[in-house]
Amino acid sequence: MFHRRALLGVSAAALAAPRALRAQGNWPNRPIRLIVAFAAGGAADSVARVLAPRMAEKLGQNVVVENRTGGSGSNGGAAVAQAAPDGHTLLWDASSHIVNPSLLRGLSFDYTTAFLPITLAATFPQVLAVKADSPARSVSDFVALAKQRPGTLNIGTQGNATAGHLALAQLQRLAGIEVTHAAYRGGADAARDLAAGVLDGTFITALSAGPIADSGRARILAVATDARLPSRADVPTFAEAGVPGLLIAEWCALFAPAGTPTAIAERLHATMTAALSEPEARARLDQLVAVPVGSSPAEFARFVQEGRATMATLVREANIRLE
Repeated sequence: MFHRRALLGVSAAALAAPRALRAQGNWPNRPIRLIVAFAAGGAADSVARVLAPRMAEKLGQNVVVENRTGGSGSNGGAAVAQAAPDGHTLLWDASSHIVNPSLLRGLSFDYTTAFLPITLAATFPQVLAVKADSPARSVSDFVALAKQRPGTLNIGTQGNATAGHLALAQLQRLAGIEVTHAAYRGGADAARDLAAGVLDGTFITALSAGPIADSGRARILAVATDARLPSRADVPTFAEAGVPGLLIAEWCALFAPAGTPTAIAERLHATMTAALSEPEARARLDQLVAVPVGSSPAEFARFVQEGRATMATLVREANIRLE
């Protein structure tokens, strides 16, 4: 009886293995849902919509972009965390992915275990800009002005706990200054008020700040990247401007549910990097002032882990809260 049961067990496993392999081999066998954790029209959503049709072409199935907003991106995360790990439901998330674990409580999933990182697709550089009539012509001028008038400069960002807010908090910590944070519902709104002179400055994406700077209604002082932007070659990095260590960018990336088969994850990565390398896609990303990346799954997993630890420290030290 023992041997009969053992043989039955082996037979069941032998039958199950080919079915699993066939399922992976046939992937994708229906449209793929790409859950974007943010509203349509934003930076992350715009990049997803550039890449989705190119992914579809390479995979032979439609890639349907579906916006699941709310909860600082956690609503979209929850939808994918609960999905079957079969490669047909994917998460398109942003930098809140590494911030939310330090800010949100009572989630139905664990950010650290629920997802499989596939690739960091693109980054959105953050810039410090001031209103046109500001006496600050450089970052050192801005720091001096903030020290002369502690707590009185109103600096807008895309919102609480966004990359702009975190970059502003880091600038205050590194430069030893105090300003008043004005949280908006997006970079475009903050840029509008900066152009109108309502704000003294903003820490938002280069995409949002660019038009008002080009029209002379604002001035960009520095970019929070390790190298100058080709499209803004005259704008120094913060390190060049005397504040080294300020490196924060918004980003967007592809995740799959934890447990997704390795073969599917590898094909997803190859598909995404191929889409990112297409000249037409890169030209469109350049228009969005998005820097394409296409990191390996291992590199991206390390980036997420290290970023989560860094953001936890910054959130704690700056006493950042979601409102």
